[in-house]
Amino acid sequence: MPTIEENLGMWSHYDWSQSGDEWSQCWGETTELWWGTIFPRIKDFVPAPTILEIAPGYGRFTDYLRFLCNQLIVVDLTPSCIEACRQRFSESRNIQFFNNDGKSLEMIEDQSIDFVFSFDSLVHVESDVLEAYLQQLSHKLKPNGIGFFHHSNIGEYVNPETGETEFLNVHWRAKTVTSQDFFDICKNAGLQCISQELVNWSWEHLSDCFSVFTPQGSKWIRPNTVVRNDQFMQEAARLVNLNKLYGLPGHKLNPEKLFRREQRLRRELQKSREELDVLRNRITAMETSKFWKLRKMWFYFKQSLKLIK
Repeated sequence: MPTIEENLGMWSHYDWSQSGDEWSQCWGETTELWWGTIFPRIKDFVPAPTILEIAPGYGRFTDYLRFLCNQLIVVDLTPSCIEACRQRFSESRNIQFFNNDGKSLEMIEDQSIDFVFSFDSLVHVESDVLEAYLQQLSHKLKPNGIGFFHHSNIGEYVNPETGETEFLNVHWRAKTVTSQDFFDICKNAGLQCISQELVNWSWEHLSDCFSVFTPQGSKWIRPNTVVRNDQFMQEAARLVNLNKLYGLPGHKLNPEKLFRREQRLRRELQKSREELDVLRNRITAMETSKFWKLRKMWFYFKQSLKLIK
């Protein structure tokens, strides 16, 4: 049962020499994990004006999220992780960094978050931590805000008599959490789960869950859909094979280059819209001018005299 203190000790002394990218090996690398697995699941929620990322570690996904918002707020229990993110993204002017106590979001303004995200981190926290975060997020999210949390479901396999699973919990998943628990916590906090995907993680058990949630009454509200996906790791294997087939050795997709290209296209589109507005205004001005009215009157006069067809 990972406590906050155990998490702090674990990640404070962890060897972060690979910045967490070692956990993306089943996908080949983090690029494939992001674009092939994560982004298709959150694409309707981004870009968003303000994004909150909880437990970023050394910024494995922060590197992508920072280009999908005007403001990104990252919050982590481990001081060394926040410091690493601060150094790694020192040139990014749209990121705020906060070290918390493992539960608190008091540094976040109410109704200020459009999208909250956490992946491959909250699987290690128990239900009390999730409850604390979700209770606060019911106030921190905007009325149409939305969240995507990757959390544990291993509680589904815990023997109530022993409090243990019948298999070795090698991935250190929180034992007090199930998908149903998460749904209930959201409901009690004034939030609504709208989708939950239970997935396997390097084994056959559906030990993990991706939950999407939103405030009651938001535009996203719909009945919860639960999917049990025991083919999740095959998705990762497929992405590895695709990368071998089509990828270039040593090539990594640069999120900053994609962002700059998108920004350039947005500027060009905005310029075209402004030019179109100028032309529309000129036409409107001509149509309302005395000269234009006289010209139209002369045209109708000649037409009435059948001088023109």
